[in-house]
Amino acid sequence: MRMLPLVLSLFEAKDPAMSILSRRLWLQGCAAFVMAMVTAPPVWANPKPEEAVALIQKLSNDVLAHLQQHPVKDEASRAAFATFVEREVLPHFNLARMTSLAVGSAWRQASSPQRERLIAEFRQFLLRTYTNAAKEYNDERLEFAPLRVNPGDPFVRVGARVVRSGAEPIPVEYVLEAREGRWQVFDVIVAGVSLVTSYRSSFAAEIERGGIDGLIRWLAERNARGEVGEVPGKTTAKP
Repeated sequence: MRMLPLVLSLFEAKDPAMSILSRRLWLQGCAAFVMAMVTAPPVWANPKPEEAVALIQKLSNDVLAHLQQHPVKDEASRAAFATFVEREVLPHFNLARMTSLAVGSAWRQASSPQRERLIAEFRQFLLRTYTNAAKEYNDERLEFAPLRVNPGDPFVRVGARVVRSGAEPIPVEYVLEAREGRWQVFDVIVAGVSLVTSYRSSFAAEIERGGIDGLIRWLAERNARGEVGEVPGKTTAKP
């Protein structure tokens, strides 16, 4: 506070009117600077690629530990597993980006309310599909491949394979991007098939028939009936 009179004295002028004007301009400039600092978007540090591997390892370990202790055998156990996934896993997935990739170019035609509905319905559909597929879990484990990162690549691909007793391993690749200083998954590629783009052709067909609202209705009806989609690398599970 002792510095304020000293700084203001630099703007003193022989003309009192000019002195008052100088002070006002200086105070206005200070106020503008403070407001800019408060409202400026935060600058996030880029996370390290190794952190993406650590994230996927933690998520997979948590999921496998849950399934070992609480196997999914019926609708009640599936619902309990879905609650676990919603709380512990989905916050690390970029559902908005996943939905936009699944919808494809028609995403640009969707209004903000339509996009929100699509994200919500697709989220529910994926959640039921993959928690229902957990009924087939039989002590599988994940083995991770060495991380390979290309300089300047905005994405990180974490490679692994699902090791199953008496069966060929299934290759899996998790694709992550850095958002707000942390890694988020926006696609999972199982046995060479993208979890996201595998729905694009069926989504396009529904959009062709009924537009964006038609796709929303189609997803909502399937969710209401408790239907599930196909899981790459797995046989189609029944609800």
